[in-house]
Amino acid sequence: MKRKRRQKTGDRRQEIVNPPALGAPKGYSNGILCPAGGRLLFVAGQVAWDASHRIVCKDFPCQFRKGLENVVAVVREAGGRPKDLARLTIYVTDKRKYIADRRAIGEAYRAVMGRHFPAMALVEVKALLEPGAKVEIEGTAVIA
Repeated sequence: MKRKRRQKTGDRRQEIVNPPALGAPKGYSNGILCPAGGRLLFVAGQVAWDASHRIVCKDFPCQFRKGLENVVAVVREAGGRPKDLARLTIYVTDKRKYIADRRAIGEAYRAVMGRHFPAMALVEVKALLEPGAKVEIEGTAVIA
């Protein structure tokens, strides 16, 4: 039986777990192993709004970036960094639009997160609670 392939993330707090049987993931990790003793931070779904709860842009890549920036703002407020995010769930109202804008979304992702790729899931939903929102992102961080 083959063991899980583990790779350091550059941060001693987390290890990437990508079993060879699953193939090489692109833009995410299959698993993130966090050491004991970290504080768990559960970040509520964040959309592309400002402090007045107004959606700041209409296009998909911009909403993705602002939602991710808002997730990171919560992590930073708790004393963490983007690299402390172990899991992201991305809710989108249009999977086809997400796929069509993948390049711009990837650029927005790297601008906010660098080359840190936590465990991720993408879920297409009929609608989001906030009118005009096309993307909502929630996350879990482990902060030492």
